[in-house]
Amino acid sequence: MQTIIRKVDENCIDEMIMKEAGALLKQGALVAFPTETVYGLGANALDSEAAAKIYAAKGRPSDNPLIVHIADMDALPLITAEIPEAAKKLAAKFWPGPLTMVMKKSEVVPYGTTGGLDTVAVRMPAHPIALEMIRHGGGYIAAPSANTSGRPSPTLASHVADDMDGIVPLILDGGAVGIGIESTIVDLTDEIPTILRPGFITKEMLQEVVGEVQIDKGLDADSKTPPKAPGMKYRHYAPKAELMIVEGSSEAVVEKINALVKENEEKGICTGIIGTEETVSRYPAGIVKCMGTRNDELSISSHLYGILREFDESDAKVIYSESFEEGAMGSAIMNRLLKAAGHKIIHV
Repeated sequence: MQTIIRKVDENCIDEMIMKEAGALLKQGALVAFPTETVYGLGANALDSEAAAKIYAAKGRPSDNPLIVHIADMDALPLITAEIPEAAKKLAAKFWPGPLTMVMKKSEVVPYGTTGGLDTVAVRMPAHPIALEMIRHGGGYIAAPSANTSGRPSPTLASHVADDMDGIVPLILDGGAVGIGIESTIVDLTDEIPTILRPGFITKEMLQEVVGEVQIDKGLDADSKTPPKAPGMKYRHYAPKAELMIVEGSSEAVVEKINALVKENEEKGICTGIIGTEETVSRYPAGIVKCMGTRNDELSISSHLYGILREFDESDAKVIYSESFEEGAMGSAIMNRLLKAAGHKIIHV
């Protein structure tokens, strides 16, 4: 299959390109497209055969549900058995935006889209290209991240092409994404809303709208309780090199990483380092990459996956990353880093 990449200006969207994408989606084909979080791999969410193509293209486990993307609130009643009051409040506050809500599904949504579950995950992306494509494609687009399962999620169209060239017919290139990590997922099927995946929308932000919110106990790295969201039990975002997170005070972390790099150099092991603007000048050896500044969390989240992919093009066999627990998005950034590292942490 030949993959066509169409550049699209979000400030002046080409109607013909949107019609091309919409026609492919209505025919049951796949289209990769930008959102404000990461690039998505879209298919008709109400067509189980189309959804199956997503799983096949990604090599995605069949029990990992797909998120249904909509462009208008009027689309929600068709795919949900009921819309909780909390969902209405959260949609009014955060949609379009990086928030996915889990509700009971209607019979219209095939189990092939929901991973066999009686619930459906829904979000309305805050990206003009995504919204236009969804409308042209029929209004209901199932879309996980547009990468091979286990690989770092794509934040550029070129990342999508690296994984999906020759597999999908069309990639819409809308440039770099803004946030760089996937949406927050909140389960609204129980009395107390539960965060199943942390993201840009934090627990505190949700609580301001709906009151009490809890975090799925399965998200704790030390918990023996399996995560409620099936996708969270799998390793994600992993670079080819072994990744380890070094955790502790800033001074101790820099000192430890430099000592580890020196040990590796003596053994002839090429080593990568993930630091920040505040620390990169303090690493005299190794392949050093800057995630951003700790004064701007978006600079860190938006560069995370791209840096992991850059290391795949290097000779690094081991990567040491500073930890990023601080700030409103700290838990979301660390969630992705921990999964990429297989929860390998060096405490100093």
